[in-house]
Amino acid sequence: MAFTESVTGETSGGAHEAHEGILRRQSSRESRARTYARALPIVPVRARGLTIEGADGRRYLDCLSGAGTLALGHNHPVVLEAIRKVLDSGAPLSVLDLATPVKDAFITELFRTLPPGLADRARVQFCGPAGTDAVEAAFKLVRAATGRTGILAFTGAYHGMTSGALAASGGACDVRVARLPYPQDYRCPFGVGGPGGAELAARWTESVLDDPKSGVPLPAGMILEPVQGEGGVIPAPDDWLRRMRRLTADRSIPLVADEIQTGVGRTGAFWAVEHSGVTPDVMVLSKAIGGSLPLAVVVYRDDLDVWEPGAHAGTFRGNQLAMAAGTATLAHVRENGLAERAGRLGTRMLSHLRTLQSEFACVGDVRGRGLMIGVELVDPERDRGPGVAQDGYARAVAEDERRVGAPRDGEGAVSGRDGAGRPRPLPAAPELATAVQRACLDRGLIVELGGRHAGVVRLLPPLTITDEQATAVLDRLADAVAAVARDPAAHGVGLPRRPDGRKEPAG
Repeated sequence: MAFTESVTGETSGGAHEAHEGILRRQSSRESRARTYARALPIVPVRARGLTIEGADGRRYLDCLSGAGTLALGHNHPVVLEAIRKVLDSGAPLSVLDLATPVKDAFITELFRTLPPGLADRARVQFCGPAGTDAVEAAFKLVRAATGRTGILAFTGAYHGMTSGALAASGGACDVRVARLPYPQDYRCPFGVGGPGGAELAARWTESVLDDPKSGVPLPAGMILEPVQGEGGVIPAPDDWLRRMRRLTADRSIPLVADEIQTGVGRTGAFWAVEHSGVTPDVMVLSKAIGGSLPLAVVVYRDDLDVWEPGAHAGTFRGNQLAMAAGTATLAHVRENGLAERAGRLGTRMLSHLRTLQSEFACVGDVRGRGLMIGVELVDPERDRGPGVAQDGYARAVAEDERRVGAPRDGEGAVSGRDGAGRPRPLPAAPELATAVQRACLDRGLIVELGGRHAGVVRLLPPLTITDEQATAVLDRLADAVAAVARDPAAHGVGLPRRPDGRKEPAG
C-alpha cells in the first residue's frame, strides 16, 4: 500500500470501531505505568520511513522514531534485507555470548565507527537488550576497575529505569551519586548562561572533586550525556565537555559517555562526543545500534577490563537479528554520510523554528544539535517573579557573577535579567506543551515531550527524512503552536478536569 504524507479524511466505521476497541482493551488490561500510549492514542498497523498508518486509516509523520531508536526510519530496506538474510540462512536467533559470523560483523562495523583513540584499544560487553542495562553494566565495570563506589552525574540527566541507572538520573536521590550542575543557556543554574555559566559549572565540579570537605569522595566514574535528551534537548558546550575530560583524566576517574540516544549520527556526528573531540573511557550504546531491534552494549578501554568470567551476563545478549539489523544501520549511516546531513538539515530546521520565538510569546527557547531538536513552551501570562536571593553556592560565586556582569537589585538578589542582560526565562508551561503535542497529532505529526517540567516539545526524526518531509514537519508544528497560542482554552489549557482526568469546558 502506498504511503503519503497527508492525513486522511473520514475513515470507515469498521476501522474506527476496531481502532477504538484496541485502545479500550489496552486501557483496561495494561499497567498504569503506560506513557506514550496516553499521549498518543493511535494504533500503528503499518509504517515506512517517516510515516505511520493507524488502524483507523489515518497517517502520521513520526518524529518520535521509537524515542530515537529508528535512525533509518520504519522498515528501511537495508534493515529488512539484513533480517531476512539471517532468517533465510538458518542461523540460530539467540546464542548467549557465543561467537557467530553475525556478531563478528557487527563488532567490526561498530569498531570502525568509534571515536579515534578508543577503537584501537576497545573491548565490548553485550548486555541485556535495553540501554539501562548498559548503564548498569558500565557502573559495575568502573566500580570493579577503580575499587571505588561513588558516581558523578548531572542535574536533568536520564540514564534509564533500572535502579542504578535511575539513581543517576535527574529525579532520583542516591547517596552513592553526587549531582553536579549541567550547563545550559536558557535556564542556567547560575543565572549567567553562555561561556560564563559553563565556566561556573566546571569550577563547581572541580571544587567538589578537590575539596576534602565537599563530602564527595573520589568517585568510580562520571556519567554524562553529550546532549541531554529527556532533560529537554540540552547540548553540552564543547569547551565544558573538554573540561570534564581533563578533570576526570587528571584524577583517574573513568568518563562514561551515554550515547544511547545521541549516537549513530543523530547530532550531526556519528557519536556526539566527536563534536568536542573528546574520547571517553566508556561508552554506553543502545537504541539505534540495533537497527530498530533490542540491543545494548558497553564499549570501554581495555585497561578497565578487570571482570572475571561471568561477572556480568544476561540471557538476551546474543540477539542475532538485532546484530544484523544494527550492522546494516551502522554501515548505511557511515557510507551515506547521514550524520553530516543530519547536521546540515538540523541547522536549517532550528533556524526555521527560531522564528517562532519572535512570533509567539509562549515559545521560550529553541535548541538542539543535528536532528535532536527541542522547543520549550513557557507561560507568558506569569511573570518571572522576584529576584532569587543569594544563598548557598550563589553567595560563593557572587563575585564571579559580578565579574561577568550579572545585574542585581538593591537587596543583593539576582535581578530579573541574567548575566548576559537577557530577561530571565518565563515559567515552564507543561500544559501548553501537552496541548501543542495534541494539536500536532490532530495535524498528523507525532512529537515527544521532555524537559525537567515536561514543557519541551521534542523532535527526533529519522536521519533519512527528506527536505520536503522536514518542511511538512515544520509547517505542522508551527501551525499547532499558532493554534494553541491563539486560543489555549480551546485546546484544554487551564480547564477543569473531569473525574477521569480529562479536560472539559467549565459548565
